Amino acid sequence: MSERRASILVIDDTPGNLSLLNQLLRTHYRVKLANSGVKGLELAVHEPPDLVLLDIMMPEMDGYEVFRRLKAEPITRDIPVIFLTAKAGVEDEEHGLALGAVDFIHKPIAPSVVLARVRTHLQIRNWQTFLEDKSAWLQGEVERRVNEVLHLQEASIRVMVSLAEFRDECTGNHIRRTQDYVRLLAEYISRQARDRDFLSAEQIDQIAKAAPLHDIGKIAIPDNILLKPGKHTPEEFEIMKTHSVKGEGMLLRTRTELGDDNAMLHFAGQIARSHHERWDGTGYPDGLAGESIPLAARLMAVADVYDALRSRRPYKAAFSHDEAVGILREGRGKHFDPLLIDAFLAQEDVFSAIAIKLADE
Repeated sequence: MSERRASILVIDDTPGNLSLLNQLLRTHYRVKLANSGVKGLELAVHEPPDLVLLDIMMPEMDGYEVFRRLKAEPITRDIPVIFLTAKAGVEDEEHGLALGAVDFIHKPIAPSVVLARVRTHLQIRNWQTFLEDKSAWLQGEVERRVNEVLHLQEASIRVMVSLAEFRDECTGNHIRRTQDYVRLLAEYISRQARDRDFLSAEQIDQIAKAAPLHDIGKIAIPDNILLKPGKHTPEEFEIMKTHSVKGEGMLLRTRTELGDDNAMLHFAGQIARSHHERWDGTGYPDGLAGESIPLAARLMAVADVYDALRSRRPYKAAFSHDEAVGILREGRGKHFDPLLIDAFLAQEDVFSAIAIKLADE
């Protein structure tokens, strides 16, 4: 508006008033005239003005009804409206201001008052527009900076996953497979009564993103134990088991640095610590049982064991899909959450297809 002449729409059924206001305003503004409410609405919608001067007492459609219709249209609802009226009662002004008019000008009009009121409200509108544009720009800047931080977080997490892969016998495909398995299981049980309130689409996405960090603690395990091709001694296995607590500790420190409200790292910590817990309480490191084991860790347990069974390792051959299914079914209610095994069995063909598609070379 500051780079062009503002436009004023005058709606009044009296020709003399239209002529007077046109003569008064046209030196400073672009003026459009309408001698009825219907014509005024047509002009306002076709080319929205910067300000409307609106007579109240008009035949067929009075100013109040015109005002209501202006505010009902998205394209005209924010245009400031000044009522023109011969009514002098306070209740009339109260009614108009309650509807949302910005001001009243009483007839017979005083030219200096009209010019002053119009100028003031155009300036206010100009500042409102400026502030709205500024707010939109600031919102965009905030979103851009937040996205930068999120990308940095994701890059940091990818580095952590890569380090874990580098030191372990597991491959990048193991990470992708288990992530797909976790998502499949979570989406299935999100439709069941027990977990539907917890597992929103956002929660499922965060848990799936957290899954690749389940064994991040193995970074801290000595090579002679981590990479041992044969069976571990009891002492070595005790050291190996510490990867769960060590992984949670790493993720807690990362979460503190990146922000405690990071849901993905929250789930990653739960998964890292508790995905070796067992439904019957015989797992580690805390001996948790049943639903006291975080759901994210229970999901990971099924996905991780299925993938470990289907994968070849230096110390074992890969199991067939049917053999793996038999072992997981046997673990229902012992090692694994029974509902998750039911979810696995309902989708076992999809698990097998993923295992084949993303098989290690």
